[in-house]
Amino acid sequence: MIHPHTRIQFINEDMGYGVFATQFIPRGTITYVKDSLELEVFPEAYETYSPDMQEVIEKYSYIDERGVRIISWDFAKYVNHCCNCNTMSTGYGFEIAIRDIQAGEEITDEYGIFNIPREMELSCRYENCRRKVHPEDFDRYFQQWDEQLKQALAFFSAVEQPLFPLLDGRAQAEVQAYLKDPGAYKSVYTLKFQPHLALNGVGKRR
Repeated sequence: MIHPHTRIQFINEDMGYGVFATQFIPRGTITYVKDSLELEVFPEAYETYSPDMQEVIEKYSYIDERGVRIISWDFAKYVNHCCNCNTMSTGYGFEIAIRDIQAGEEITDEYGIFNIPREMELSCRYENCRRKVHPEDFDRYFQQWDEQLKQALAFFSAVEQPLFPLLDGRAQAEVQAYLKDPGAYKSVYTLKFQPHLALNGVGKRR
């Protein structure tokens, strides 16, 4: 579920739609929760779809640590990538604002965390744009992403969190444990899909 202070908006023919803040969203705010209503497309089911349908699924989904494609039931699926993103996925099952987001600003994300199966061309106005998102980006940047996330989580308890109640009990406990003990941090790298572990049953939903 996307943060309530957001709306979907058409950008242009090339970009399509995006998600924009309707009010100020401070750094440290949960902006998206992977809740129980999200649609899950398991690998074996994905293979049964036609190529046209697979293309649609790929466009609107991300791949989680189990190798399952997740499609948001609301307009969270329209959040675009930006190499200068203002939100980022955490290892706790939610995304967080890594800097202040102003009213009217587009909500953007880091697709390198989404276990993309192949490189993706980017069209970005920022000088630090990587020009492409690669499957290898997880290994290249996860330590940098962790530092950004830790800095954002430092503000977690000081801001309003309307989506926190939607986290499952385990995720709530893990976040609270980290806030009390920084040594209990759960790295974003736990979101990386590792097929050899999945085949051995590691990382499956319990």
